[in-house]
Amino acid sequence: MSTLLLLLSVALLASTTTTRVEARAFFVFGDSLVDVGNNNYLATTARADAPPYGIDYPGRRATGRFSNGYNIPDLISQSIGQSESPLPYLSPAMSGSNLLIGANFASAGVGILNDTGVQFVNIIRIGQQLQYFQQYQSRLSQIIGPEETQRLVNEALVLITLGGNDFVNNYYLVPFSARSRQYSLQNYVPFIISEYRKVLMRLHELGAQKVLVTGTGPLGCVPAELAQRSRNGECSPELQLAAGLFNPQLTEMLLSLNSEIGSNVFIAANTQLTHYDFINNPQAFGFVTSKVACCGQGPYNGIGLCTPLSNLCPNRDVYAFWDPFHPSERANRIIVQQILTGSLDYMNPMNLSTILAMDSQT
Repeated sequence: MSTLLLLLSVALLASTTTTRVEARAFFVFGDSLVDVGNNNYLATTARADAPPYGIDYPGRRATGRFSNGYNIPDLISQSIGQSESPLPYLSPAMSGSNLLIGANFASAGVGILNDTGVQFVNIIRIGQQLQYFQQYQSRLSQIIGPEETQRLVNEALVLITLGGNDFVNNYYLVPFSARSRQYSLQNYVPFIISEYRKVLMRLHELGAQKVLVTGTGPLGCVPAELAQRSRNGECSPELQLAAGLFNPQLTEMLLSLNSEIGSNVFIAANTQLTHYDFINNPQAFGFVTSKVACCGQGPYNGIGLCTPLSNLCPNRDVYAFWDPFHPSERANRIIVQQILTGSLDYMNPMNLSTILAMDSQT
């Protein structure tokens, strides 16, 4: 029996008040970039539970991950020594010892704002994800007691990924959208940043002490946007401007929050810069293209969803994008490597390896 399984068994068998669980828990919040299958349990069109999704996942199963294989939470889980990624919170298997690993609350289609992704109908908006996190803590308390539950949450690693949908599936969803009539882009970005600040403060109030916050990718360069807006394969200037405004303001807000709290709770992951590296020079990373999706149809394979009837590339490892919006597993590995070891340009105020090293000394 592995040490982790032994610890989990002890946790469940011992008294509900004094159990200590040594394995580090991991909690995930956000959108389709980090969803591992919550939307499978919801009546929504925003789902990835049919082939060829998961074609390179163990067992070649479509699990609800918007990837050909592992996604970012899976790879971070592996890097912090977990034997498996936390389950989707809505999974029937989310009980008992599985609660001790952590939980994934993410839901494809959601954004910072409640009106983002309304076309997907039933998705777990971020406020509901935080309510589920509260519910999770109550459930765990019944197994290991409130004190140990608080310790597990305080010591856990948290990942949150939001923002892209607030542009793609809200502000720029249709010409003259309600939000674009309400705000200029220059005013919309500070508005969603201020709303995100409230979400992150609430997450901290619920016990999160180490939170990786990823920015958006280069929104105007994904195959879906190239298919709709590009004439010669150039990125959409409007969406690139949106990402260019959002990401620096996000980092600034996170550093300001840390200053207010008096601790480096929030870590800004500059995923836009990481994406740019392989979008600007795909060959340097072993990709043949960063414009065409592996799975899709139409120009750049960027139209519609990835389905069993879509064009499908034979070698996913040489494509930066798996489908019209989401990175391939190999691209996700590059992103997670930067989260782990990236310089201050990529990870501010520190990378994940530094966090883990600091924690091991306490």
